[in-house]
Amino acid sequence: MTKLISTTTLIVLAALLVPCARAQSASPAKVLSLSQATLADWNDIGRKLIAMAEDFPEDKYDFKPTPAQRTFAEQLLHMAGSNDLFTAVAKGQKPVDDEDRAHYKTKAAVVAYVKKSFAEGAEVIQTKGDSGMMQMVVSAESGQTLPLVALAYGLIEHSGEHYGQLVVYYRVAGLVPPESRPRK
Repeated sequence: MTKLISTTTLIVLAALLVPCARAQSASPAKVLSLSQATLADWNDIGRKLIAMAEDFPEDKYDFKPTPAQRTFAEQLLHMAGSNDLFTAVAKGQKPVDDEDRAHYKTKAAVVAYVKKSFAEGAEVIQTKGDSGMMQMVVSAESGQTLPLVALAYGLIEHSGEHYGQLVVYYRVAGLVPPESRPRK
């Protein structure tokens, strides 16, 4: 009886492990370089925020859940302006603060600015490559010297924080964010 249980247990374990071994050898995980991983994260949060910018109704662009908060449009403009800060620092330029709502009066203008800020940031990351992303830069806001990749990830996180805030704007406005909708 003991031998039967041991043999049966071994057969079951083998049956469970063989598909796992085949799956691992059939499609090994792609290893991303530093700049590729940074670019993937930059583009992912960009995709989510651009989808929101395009989706949110224009008549609600100046909506804010409470008087103390930024409007939906101002949240997007602030985030895009921060992306511009990254791009300028990466290019060795002085950042320009141009995120005022008065400069972007329509939904189309805001969407275009958000798209441009992510596209230019992605281009910089791709152009810099791994060694360029390790270049030491001075943050325009903190004055801290850090690797460019750290500045990029700080802004990816910053964009993620604004994404989370905008999810709340959607919900308070009675809407469902694009990422929360069922996939078709």
